[in-house]
Amino acid sequence: MDTSQLIIDTAEKIFTDHCDKNLWDATEQGAFPTELWQQLVANGFHQLGSPNSGTQTKDLFAFLKVCGRFAAPLPMAEILLANQWLGASAPAQGFASIGTQAGDTLVQVPWGRQATLTIGVEAGSHEVSVFNSATLRQRGANLAGEARDTMIADAAIQRVELDDAPYTQMALARTNLMAGCLQAVLDLGLQFAAERSQFGRSISKFQAIQHSLAVVGTEVAASQRAADAGVDAMGTERFEQEVAAAKARVGEAVGIVAEQVHQVHGAMGYTYEHRLHHFTRRLWAWRDEWGNEFYWQTKLGQHLASLGADRVWGYIATPS
Repeated sequence: MDTSQLIIDTAEKIFTDHCDKNLWDATEQGAFPTELWQQLVANGFHQLGSPNSGTQTKDLFAFLKVCGRFAAPLPMAEILLANQWLGASAPAQGFASIGTQAGDTLVQVPWGRQATLTIGVEAGSHEVSVFNSATLRQRGANLAGEARDTMIADAAIQRVELDDAPYTQMALARTNLMAGCLQAVLDLGLQFAAERSQFGRSISKFQAIQHSLAVVGTEVAASQRAADAGVDAMGTERFEQEVAAAKARVGEAVGIVAEQVHQVHGAMGYTYEHRLHHFTRRLWAWRDEWGNEFYWQTKLGQHLASLGADRVWGYIATPS
């Protein structure tokens, strides 16, 4: 068994044991998932992709897909990328979280109230600012009930220059989380259709349901490939454009998949007691974080326009 598959299998076992509706409901009420975090630390998952960890960046993003598939209520994208960016400066205890920076304010910081360090990212910059004395200004949450805090920071203790733009890396992280979560939503739709009976037979036998799930399957497959393309482009000149295409494509899939699978579930899927909404609300929230479809479509369109008419097709048709 290769290392990547071992990482995925172990993560799946941990999340299967810990991620359930009780945990999702509790974290929406403000309870930090301490036991799950301790399990991940004990197995070294918080160090994936970090220097000297023996793992690669692709392992980090593969793990994020698993996090998305189980709706893991931890800011693993922020923790993993922060540890990779900071290297030896990463916190030995606790974790670092990441938010967008505007002056001395950091917004949309996942679990900023719990973080040991906070990192500020500005769109268009390759440099991040590191703070160890950010003060909680306001507790907040996204559409899925995940903690998103506003922090006020003092002077940065460190600035780190990165090869790949950090804002784009965070967008890629959200793309992989969404790709994993989309797979979970498809699985829930398939399971419900197989189990639910109407007019004396499984609703999976109805052509309309089959068509809906076929559309969902197509969107999920496209999302998986788009997310992988973004990861493959890291370190290349095409990185921002590949992530722009991936984030926009997966964001488009979110709207289609969530609508179709909620329709397959009927009224059942709209109840708070059902687990489907824990996944679809995350998809809707993540779609808008670190640039929505319009933001990244604009970025991609501007780049293609700058190439000139004679070079556009060659750029699109050439994988690297």
